[in-house]
Amino acid sequence: MSSRIYRAVSVTGAAQVIASAGAHYLPAVIAIPASRDLGLAPAVLFAGFSIALGVSALAGPTAGKMVDRFGGRPVLMLSNLIFALGLTFLGFAEGMWSVLLGYAVLGLGMATGLFEVAFSAIVRLFGKSSRNPITGVTLIAGFASFVAWTVSVYVESKFGWSGVCWFWACVHILVGLPLNALLPSPLSPSAQIALNAAAAKKETQTPKSAESPPIEPAPIPSQYTAFLLAFVFAANSFVGMGLMIHMPRMLEGMGVPLALAFTIGSLVGPSQVLGRLIDFFFMRRWHPLVSTRLAALTHPIGGALLLAFGAPFAMAFVVLHGIGNGILIIARGTLPLAIFGTKGYGQRQGWLMMPSKFAQAAAPFLFGLALTDWGSNVLWLSWGLGLSVFLALCMISTKYRPT
Repeated sequence: MSSRIYRAVSVTGAAQVIASAGAHYLPAVIAIPASRDLGLAPAVLFAGFSIALGVSALAGPTAGKMVDRFGGRPVLMLSNLIFALGLTFLGFAEGMWSVLLGYAVLGLGMATGLFEVAFSAIVRLFGKSSRNPITGVTLIAGFASFVAWTVSVYVESKFGWSGVCWFWACVHILVGLPLNALLPSPLSPSAQIALNAAAAKKETQTPKSAESPPIEPAPIPSQYTAFLLAFVFAANSFVGMGLMIHMPRMLEGMGVPLALAFTIGSLVGPSQVLGRLIDFFFMRRWHPLVSTRLAALTHPIGGALLLAFGAPFAMAFVVLHGIGNGILIIARGTLPLAIFGTKGYGQRQGWLMMPSKFAQAAAPFLFGLALTDWGSNVLWLSWGLGLSVFLALCMISTKYRPT
């Protein structure tokens, strides 16, 4: 079984690097040269990315339902084809409408090929034992920003922004598609029933003390819990995306020189990997809700230090934010599993992450608008949202009985 886990984690993690490179990390490289060549404002390119996120949000529940029914492998392989098609359209774009069409197709690829579907594919394979594999996938995918930006900038310098789009389209077909084809198939229904029966038999054979008090039945999670989780993921996504785009400007407003602000801001990625390592080595035996609550506190603590002491604590803020965000990304897969269980996991993930994707789409504009009007005081906005995430997590019980 361990070789099956290693295979699934390595294949899915590597495929996620490719998927993210042609999606989340593409606009930062191609927006300026593409807008210059096409005679469009850069805002049009970023608006196209927002459209892609919106399409991804709307198609997410359907993609998750497909994983529940058919398993992760065919859905992730389909995403490679859709990504390649969207990137090809984008590379041949000649105006605003063709740019928006390319991004809309990319949105379908994002709905079928990014973390939510990858987590659902892992849960479809390993059920309640999916926490460590999910963490492993996020650890490998943590290198996506380095790979994507390094490779994309080099390709753009040699072949232009269209070449970047076509390059990643080819990578999806020649590398991503074969990788996802290597993903193990889910166990057959008969094998899954036998596995569950063996686990149930082992549980009934466990000796129990005659003096043990009766155990009260655990409560079943309600729709209210789902709303709280959706809010947690959406608020965290808004803060994460807003800071990803505007971190250097915000730090500059706190008194950090702009060049140094870019250097400090680049620590977010390594800090996220550090957070995932902390989760894997020190928190994996805890209930995911406990580790997520601790992770949710890191941004408010870092924000409080930055607000109180200013520029000298900019690095501490960025590192704390990155560590917490890295663990919260894992929580997108592990929390719904721990609270609701495996039944209908993929479709539920689509619904839970829908507000998050809309929040990501709105964050660059709304966070930038707040930064322009409020200056460095925009940190109060992210601090308040970070604290609200912690409070919402405290309103969710660790005793729910998953299905």
